[in-house]
Amino acid sequence: MRLQTLLHAVFPPACLCCEGRVETDFALCGACWADTPFLLGAACDLCGVGLPGQSSLSGPLICEECHRIARPWSRGRAVLHYAGNGRKLVLGLKHADRAEVARAAGPWMARAAADLLADAPLILPIPLHWRRLAQRRFNQSALLAAALARASGCDWLPDALLRARHTPSQDGRDRDGRFANLDAAIRVAPRRAAAVAGRNILLVDDVMTSGATFSAAAQACHAAGAGQVCVMALARVARDA
Repeated sequence: MRLQTLLHAVFPPACLCCEGRVETDFALCGACWADTPFLLGAACDLCGVGLPGQSSLSGPLICEECHRIARPWSRGRAVLHYAGNGRKLVLGLKHADRAEVARAAGPWMARAAADLLADAPLILPIPLHWRRLAQRRFNQSALLAAALARASGCDWLPDALLRARHTPSQDGRDRDGRFANLDAAIRVAPRRAAAVAGRNILLVDDVMTSGATFSAAAQACHAAGAGQVCVMALARVARDA
């Protein structure tokens, strides 16, 4: 405690968005918290996208896109809209070495996915191909998965999924192009197959856009004999974004 107090005296905790003074590490200031687009209202039970109106008491809400597209997972959640401060936090984690964003996001994700965590699933991050991992030096999805595991007490495996082939960026591709780009691109690592078989799985990624990456990973888990597969994204891109 004394060491932490000393560190805070030298390096005061800073807001994750504006770098203003805050009381604790890995936090947002009041103004940035109010401006951060957390998904707090009604949302699709499959992809986590925010929906107009109130949450339904009669059953899960499913968005139009998820009615049109078969999702190879059971349920999905997201914490933020990928806009404004939500986008700033994700990009800071992904491209600016802001690992502290993942530390803050662990409890946020644990609250958003509380019902998905009730049966203690095995948490798996979406993998990067080794070429991209060498360029970036870390997998942002693995940082998020580790933070969620700490916050929830669930088991996680950072290397259970592999990118079977290097795929070009998804940026600029339409929905069909995104799915085609990720087709059969992810598989379960052979040495982790026994750990995945029979387990309920929660897949974790930083952003969900079309759901193509989650689909490839969920199909790989099912092919390896997993039980129920659910998905958790830090941020969800809205259809009109």
